[in-house]
Amino acid sequence: MERLTVTEKRVARAKRLLRDVTPLKADCGALCGAACCRGDEKTGMLLFPGEKTAFAVLTENGRRLAVCPGKCGRDERPLSCRVFPFFPVPDETGRIFAAPDARGAGLCPLLRQIDCVAFDRRFLRRVKTAGRFLARDETLAAFLAKNAAEIAETRAFLRRLTK
Repeated sequence: MERLTVTEKRVARAKRLLRDVTPLKADCGALCGAACCRGDEKTGMLLFPGEKTAFAVLTENGRRLAVCPGKCGRDERPLSCRVFPFFPVPDETGRIFAAPDARGAGLCPLLRQIDCVAFDRRFLRRVKTAGRFLARDETLAAFLAKNAAEIAETRAFLRRLTK
C-alpha cells in the first residue's frame, strides 16, 4: 500500500469535505450546458500540489492540469472542480475566504452575475473550511497564495476592460 504524504492527505481530505456540496442548490450545469465539464486534450483543471487523478495530466507553464474527459463520477473530480467557480483565497492576515475565481469568468455565467446569484452557503463554508485546512501545509499555503494573486490580477484586468 502506498503511503501518502501530509500534503496528499490534506488534499484528499479537502476533496472529501467538498464531495456532496455544489455552488447552487440546483444543478448549475443546467444554466450553461455544463461548460466547466467540457474540456479537450489541451485544457484542464488545475491540480493542487500532491493531488492524484485518474485523468490524463497536462503540464503547462510548470502547472499540472487534469485533462477533463467531459464526464466523470463526482468522486473523481479534481479539487479545483469541487470548489469552482470559487477558490479558497487567503487575505493579508492569512484568513481564508471563498472568493469568486475571476479566471473562470469567460466560462461560468454565475461569475458574470455574481451579485444576483444566491450561492449555497453550505458550499461556501466548505470551500473556506477546506482552504483553512489546506493552508496549514506550507506547500499548499504557497499554492493558495500564488493562485490568490493570479485571481486578483485577473479581476483587476477584467475591471479595466469594462471601464
